[in-house]
Amino acid sequence: MAQPARQNSAEAIAASLAHAIHEHRLTPGSKLSEDEVGEVFGVSRTVVRAALQRLGHSRLVEIRRNHGAFVAQPSIREAQEVFEARLLLEPRTSRAAASRISPSQIEHLRQHIRQEHEALEAGRSGQALHLSGQFHVEIARIADQDTITEFISQLVARSSLVIALYWQRRAALCESHAHAALIDALATGNEDKADELMKEHLISLMTSLDLRNRDSAPASLREALRS
Repeated sequence: MAQPARQNSAEAIAASLAHAIHEHRLTPGSKLSEDEVGEVFGVSRTVVRAALQRLGHSRLVEIRRNHGAFVAQPSIREAQEVFEARLLLEPRTSRAAASRISPSQIEHLRQHIRQEHEALEAGRSGQALHLSGQFHVEIARIADQDTITEFISQLVARSSLVIALYWQRRAALCESHAHAALIDALATGNEDKADELMKEHLISLMTSLDLRNRDSAPASLREALRS
């Protein structure tokens, strides 16, 4: 009976680490020491290793033989490929969402961007960026395309790492008017407009990144997980 408990612990730890990565409290290149993670969460190295393996499968973490686990660092080529893939998927997903969105889902999206703006105004840019990415996932869910939603969720997660490495601070955060305009197009069922706005939005986001090699400054694991 110990096996399920250990598995649940690994899931919870993986989720907590992933959240810290998405909010940029753990930056690309940060080393995830098994001993330190175990000390922070009060679990064995076996449980930590299972959690890190989960993050490795989702490509949020790179596990290097004889060196340990590190928050992934997407290359410039991968950064470009991630956004090219999003440009292929998300405009069509927005079009599909516009054809089926309900009033309650519209209000849910409006509440989502209100939370995003509150985080940004409070100086919690990492949280605002995470919420901004999840906004895109929510649109895919409204489109009711489960397989594509899974792909978009993975691409948004990779985008978070890309932005952590290459963003130009506030310029790389999704503009408030872009999401608001998207909601308006969805609410009126304007499929062409939703498609066009999503495409323009993703291109704008990509061009706001500084796609040159740069080093990140890994944070203290204990400090990063204080939330």
